[in-house]
Amino acid sequence: MSERLNEIGGLPMFDAQPYGGLPGHVADSDTSRDAAVSMLPNVGTKRRVIYDWLVDFPSTDDELEAATGWRHQTVSARRRELVMLGLVVDSGKRRETSSGRAATVWEVVEVEVVR
Repeated sequence: MSERLNEIGGLPMFDAQPYGGLPGHVADSDTSRDAAVSMLPNVGTKRRVIYDWLVDFPSTDDELEAATGWRHQTVSARRRELVMLGLVVDSGKRRETSSGRAATVWEVVEVEVVR
């Protein structure tokens, strides 16, 4: 696993919640909120898996889905959170997905830890 930046705002970076306390969900939906609450124990671990993969293999969401075996909703949500945390960015490159469409290639931002 990568030993890059370990904290953001005093919180372990993979446990930070960029959506204000819960993983992303539809604000007016009780089922969406329940699903977000159920993800809390695993969301940081899933972010870490995606981050560590992107350190070595800049990828599209489609490629991340293939690498992890996770559903699109899980991969795209965790990758989006990494973008919101400033840890992952659009590389400017595009690659074809399994459906033949062009997709963004995501890469890790080089982060310098200042102590």
